[in-house]
Amino acid sequence: MTDETSGSTVPRRQLGRLLTQLREDASVSLDSAAEGLDCSRQKVWRIEKGLVPVRVVDARAMCAMYRVPEEMTSIVAGLARETRAKGWWHSYGDVVPSWFSLYVGLESSATLMRRYDSELIPGLLQTREYAAELFLRKNPTMSAADREKLVEVRMQRQHVLTRRLPSAPTLRVVLSEAVLRRTLPDRQAMAGQLRHLLDMATLPNVSLRVLPFTAGPPLASETGTFVLLDFPQAFGRASTEPTTVYLENITGALYLDKPAEVAAYDRVWADLETLAADEAASEKMIRAIIEERA
Repeated sequence: MTDETSGSTVPRRQLGRLLTQLREDASVSLDSAAEGLDCSRQKVWRIEKGLVPVRVVDARAMCAMYRVPEEMTSIVAGLARETRAKGWWHSYGDVVPSWFSLYVGLESSATLMRRYDSELIPGLLQTREYAAELFLRKNPTMSAADREKLVEVRMQRQHVLTRRLPSAPTLRVVLSEAVLRRTLPDRQAMAGQLRHLLDMATLPNVSLRVLPFTAGPPLASETGTFVLLDFPQAFGRASTEPTTVYLENITGALYLDKPAEVAAYDRVWADLETLAADEAASEKMIRAIIEERA
């Protein structure tokens, strides 16, 4: 796995912004920093952009060059250690694509996730049976053992919603009514999936709302499924990790964090919240669909 996707993504980006700020406060150019560290300008740039894990010795050397107080140096060194930490998902090897591994790192660091799903139950709310059916359709030639690894990764990801430390993130989901009515071949498995949605919606950090067909076409008709991820306040003087929009397709993913991009998706989300049924009405709709299939 490449440097760009190994280790923890959020600490790398936080550390990169913090080191950039410290270098600029010290009026040190990129070229001067590279010369002082006896490395290439490209290496310093990649560190500041959060593209690579950072050795503690390099982080401390940069702090010394920028005449950073010891208290801040300790924060920088702590972040550097975090950038080299491996996430649990890396143990599943090549069955997890590098582009998705990056997303799992962001997901595990977020404090708030807002997602709209137009076609499928989101992974964090899927049952094992539902996930297995999806992976079978998507990867019919993959070995059963590798498909089971993919299912296991999905089940493992769900622990983020019930973890105690750090505090579990808030998940706010809007599902198109089509998601609920698009059934699996195994009708019992689909009923189990819908009941699981109701169970998950009872968690204090999970909000589940349905966008009914009768609401008309939302702005999200032009975006399809997306996730907005918000992150906790960063360490030290670094700015907060920016809100990131995640868009996934069959061959890869797109990460958007420019203010104008995030603002556009915030507007789409606000429209969804206006059109979607409230939580109580959504629960009633899901129960009605379960009874229809009984």
